[in-house]
Amino acid sequence: MSPRVKGIASGPVRTSRKRAGLWAASWVSVLLLLTGATSLINGSQAPVGGSANNTPTPSIAPLSSVSLTFDAGRASQMEAARILKDHGLRGTFFIDSGFVGAPDYMTTDNLHSLAADQNEIGGHTVTLADVTSVEPDEASRQICNDRVNLTDWGFKVTSFAYPFAASTPKSEELVAGCGYNSARGLGEISTPVDCVGCAAAETVRPADLFRTRATSEVGSKWTLADLEATVAQAEKAGGWLQLTFYDIDNSGSPRSISPALFEQFATWLAAKTQPGTMAVRTVHDVIGGVAKPVVNGPVAAPAAPGQNAIRNPGLETAGKYGLPQCWQVSSYGKNAVVLSTLTPGRTGAVARRLDVTEYASGDAKLLPVLDLGACAPSVSAGHSYSLRAWYQSNAKTQFEVYYRNKLGTWTYWTASPWFTANTSYEQAIWETPPVPAGAEAISFGMNLFSDGQLATDDYEMYDTVGAPSP
Repeated sequence: MSPRVKGIASGPVRTSRKRAGLWAASWVSVLLLLTGATSLINGSQAPVGGSANNTPTPSIAPLSSVSLTFDAGRASQMEAARILKDHGLRGTFFIDSGFVGAPDYMTTDNLHSLAADQNEIGGHTVTLADVTSVEPDEASRQICNDRVNLTDWGFKVTSFAYPFAASTPKSEELVAGCGYNSARGLGEISTPVDCVGCAAAETVRPADLFRTRATSEVGSKWTLADLEATVAQAEKAGGWLQLTFYDIDNSGSPRSISPALFEQFATWLAAKTQPGTMAVRTVHDVIGGVAKPVVNGPVAAPAAPGQNAIRNPGLETAGKYGLPQCWQVSSYGKNAVVLSTLTPGRTGAVARRLDVTEYASGDAKLLPVLDLGACAPSVSAGHSYSLRAWYQSNAKTQFEVYYRNKLGTWTYWTASPWFTANTSYEQAIWETPPVPAGAEAISFGMNLFSDGQLATDDYEMYDTVGAPSP
């Protein structure tokens, strides 16, 4: 029987069948910085209101600056970009480079179109990583390699935004070490919607360049009056206001506003930006500074021959959100999935069980986190790998495998034949085909593609050269 081919939903993933989704917890904060400045791609001219070395000059900087910023490179933001252009405004778009080209996200052509209209392209990690909850090497890869990817595509990248607004002194240090000039947080400026008692604006020269303050994300609860009032209070206080946006569409989702509302706000804002009044500027134009050389994050090497490449293979070490450390639940299609803990496990204290109900399409699986090397096992192109896991289930299951390329983009690769249902633990073993050229890591899990229960424990992955006997 031919193996079933399915997608994954823990972040944008390319598949040959265009099947990809979003894991429900993948929150993205979006900030759009409007500018009246010089080109931010391959440009050397000083920004408006700045000195020759791109450093803002207090004597000519406006009393109040507004930056409208977008995160994650959502495709819907291209409508906002059109509106900005129509009103002579520009923005800053913070991009997760590993998602570029995935469904609902911008393409590289979109990014070049933004830059051609003198919008700023900034960094947001490769795969939307909370840089405070991963190991320092992984955080460095996420922050640095995103800037490397964007720079390699031809963009001048000096500004960064923290996913989930999560930062620590260590992550601030990493951002600076990757060559950025600034980094933005969220939810630290007063608005009619939230953060009562917070500051009305960031200072013209932020006290912490690597945790600049911004409003919370503008969403469906916001009105035109709320947006105007937030700008007015910042103008009265003086300083720098960063507004934050995500989707610009008519979905009505909590994290979106309609194109009509954005058009009204852009019209109002453009009318206020007359000479001698408030200016709308990109983050780069406010912060200034040259684009520093790119820095690559540390390389994650494949496991040595005979060594299990899986971290936390027995699912014993607890992580965040009730998940085992280094593991995630992914699903796509129409179904409901719950992960539970079984005690004891096949060995050790615990095993984990997937329960799928209301199945209509797609699948669900537990697999190593789709990251840049801390959890997802690194591989060598052309090598085959022995995948092993102990399971019991009341439905058919199979290994489903994804690979990551140099950019950090995850793609569906292949699937094993089906394994039959078992009332007691049995070891599933399958050898992959040779890893495709360009693949640097893989992630695999046993899935359910029907209603049912699947318990798993004691995962293993070995290069077939030197692999121990099962």
